[in-house]
Amino acid sequence: MNSSPPSDTDTPKRTWLGAIGPALIVAAVVLGPGSILTSSKVGCEYGYELLWMLAAAGLLMAATTATSAVLGQSFSNTLCGELASRLGRPAAAIVGLTLFLIVACFQSSNNTAVLAGIEPFFGANSFASVLMLLGLLNACVIAVLMLSRDLYSHIEKLMKLLIAIMIIGFLINLIFAAPSITQVAFGLIPSIPDGISGDFFPTVEQGTIIDPWWATQGMIATTFSIAGAFYQSYLVREKGWTSTELRRGLADSAIGIAVLVLASAMIMVTSAAVLHGRVAASELKSAADVAAQLKPLFGLFATVLFSVGIFAGAFSSFLVNAMIGGTLLADGFGWNPSIDGRPAKRCTVAALLAGFLFASAMQVGAVNKVDVIIFAQALTVLGGPVLALTLLYLGIVLEKSKRPSWIIPVAIIACVVTTMLAARTAWKIWLTVTL
Repeated sequence: MNSSPPSDTDTPKRTWLGAIGPALIVAAVVLGPGSILTSSKVGCEYGYELLWMLAAAGLLMAATTATSAVLGQSFSNTLCGELASRLGRPAAAIVGLTLFLIVACFQSSNNTAVLAGIEPFFGANSFASVLMLLGLLNACVIAVLMLSRDLYSHIEKLMKLLIAIMIIGFLINLIFAAPSITQVAFGLIPSIPDGISGDFFPTVEQGTIIDPWWATQGMIATTFSIAGAFYQSYLVREKGWTSTELRRGLADSAIGIAVLVLASAMIMVTSAAVLHGRVAASELKSAADVAAQLKPLFGLFATVLFSVGIFAGAFSSFLVNAMIGGTLLADGFGWNPSIDGRPAKRCTVAALLAGFLFASAMQVGAVNKVDVIIFAQALTVLGGPVLALTLLYLGIVLEKSKRPSWIIPVAIIACVVTTMLAARTAWKIWLTVTL
């Protein structure tokens, strides 16, 4: 019996919004607190000059997401299932476990970001009550996750709502900022600002790590998320799309990632217009710091809207990030990877609980935040290239009749970019632990 959910083609009359969804879910997880912060920092430090790099990272993300969609629609197995059948279960288990550990570590920052979105409404002296509310939120999400049926359709609707909230919140702040259209246009012309010239790899000067590319790398890494792109293959299967609906999968990837780039660009342009030359980028250590800097310029109303946008971004990333880890861990070990299946749900709950416990421990000082970040970055050094190589390998072994000519070049570029980012991150980790 086929347990796959019904395809969109089962209902002939669909709006264009109803016909998309998987890539919007990917956009929702990528457009989280890290993306909001890095886009703000780059705009604050370099103005409009790196808009072109954001666009380039978005183009690669769209192409890689489309590649993943093609693979998800073309193989009879999931990607980890196909990997296990060709290279053995240990290979698939390594992919699933590595991604789960990355998700569990970064889930702690998603919890912290949700706190940042809640705190403006509760006051600075209500830490205990806010932390209790965060625990209640995790409990509610877990309850809904375990009790819901047809979870994919509910997640898709929720992500569309949260993305709409983000777009509205960031758009209103962009209108308040009144950016220069001419400077925005010039920012789309490739150039390298003077502030990030020099060595590509971090260096040490007088006992201090110097890395002018770090914020820019963060912007690229939070826009081009290989984990998010990889998960697209699972989402198109949940949607019920097959190789006969390849065009729909490609259109979904283009539209979904375009929304991601648009939202990130609005954040960067807002920061460039109102913070560049007025605020040091080093002062922006969290998305909440960005909202605090906007308050004296835009007033309480716009700041609250920005905080609502932060919360929507944090919560969407908070939920789907855990689902990615849960799905891939279950699939890596050969369990049912469907988001309605018990194994994937239980693994997702494990990711949610790990993130909450890490965040709580860091807030009270029981766990060193820097150690968690370094561990997560170390896993990313391994995980990013592994996921990109998996897409490349599966693209190569896919039947030529099902393989568009562009997916191999895209997968190769994705491998090169993720390896370069991983090499820089690995070198910085080495400098950090040896200083």
